[in-house]
Amino acid sequence: MSDKAKAAVVETGFRPTRRLRADQADEAGRLIAEGGLVAFPTETVYGLGADATDAAAVAALYAAKGRPSFNPLIAHVRSIEDARRLGAFDATAESLAAAFWPGPLTLVVPVVENCAVCDLARAGLPTVALRAPDHPVAQALLASAGRPVVAPSANRSGRVSPTAAEHVLADLDGRIDAVVDGGATLVGVESTIVACLDGEARLLRPGGVSRAEIEAALGRPLAQARDDANAPIAPGRLLSHYAPAAAVRLDASDVAQDEGYLGFGPDVPGADRAAAYETLSASGDLREAAARLFAALRRLDASGVPRIAVAPIPEGGLGDAIRDRLARAAAPRS
Repeated sequence: MSDKAKAAVVETGFRPTRRLRADQADEAGRLIAEGGLVAFPTETVYGLGADATDAAAVAALYAAKGRPSFNPLIAHVRSIEDARRLGAFDATAESLAAAFWPGPLTLVVPVVENCAVCDLARAGLPTVALRAPDHPVAQALLASAGRPVVAPSANRSGRVSPTAAEHVLADLDGRIDAVVDGGATLVGVESTIVACLDGEARLLRPGGVSRAEIEAALGRPLAQARDDANAPIAPGRLLSHYAPAAAVRLDASDVAQDEGYLGFGPDVPGADRAAAYETLSASGDLREAAARLFAALRRLDASGVPRIAVAPIPEGGLGDAIRDRLARAAAPRS
């Protein structure tokens, strides 16, 4: 939070987060350049932006989210040209950036000498996670800020990611300077993360670009991740993540009366008597399901149910990303 916002909090005890319009992205970028925290839409989810070069701003972001400092952040840039000033792109990274940027793909690459992204944002690692978002508000904000912007999902750490400005305010009102309201996000799940290190391309997190699309662009299979879930080299790799307060039960074949139900395709037995009901897609459309995932989880959690029973989600494409988020939501809590 900026010094001005901190002073207001001291005086009043609470300073509501400003709600900016989409056409005020320039102002949002200036707030970030001044050390502030601003949530903004990307094509995936809403990110919480801070100056990636300013360790104090990054520390304020960690504090606002309650985020573990060993979980590194993605630095958002406008283009591959900006990204090359921060990370070393081998032929694989270059080909993936050319194929999918701007878009929902994050590349983890070695840092260049004097990388501007601060150590705190990189969790002290010799690598940096970079993405060029495909959203006009995000691009305008980055142009105004004039620097790389770290932007993890704009929610309290480990909670359900936000796909609308209302979701951001539900978690972070009074903890950040502003949110740019750009409406609902399109993709609805975070970016795919691929590490381009040591001559290999490894899938670290499924997301808005499918494994099949990436492998088609590369002309070879992706390797699987091998980092330690307790010391991850990319965001979203903590075992328990994207978690509502309610317990989550995966691949449910029935629903108890006291449970909430998160459906996909035809309802399972007992869905009609669930204490709370949401469906990701009645028709079994994975794109619709991805876009609805986090908002549906939030609504079920807000109902106060102790558990959420989740219908089986098919593997492949966006199904892998949805299953990954749900598995982390269902993981044992520390």
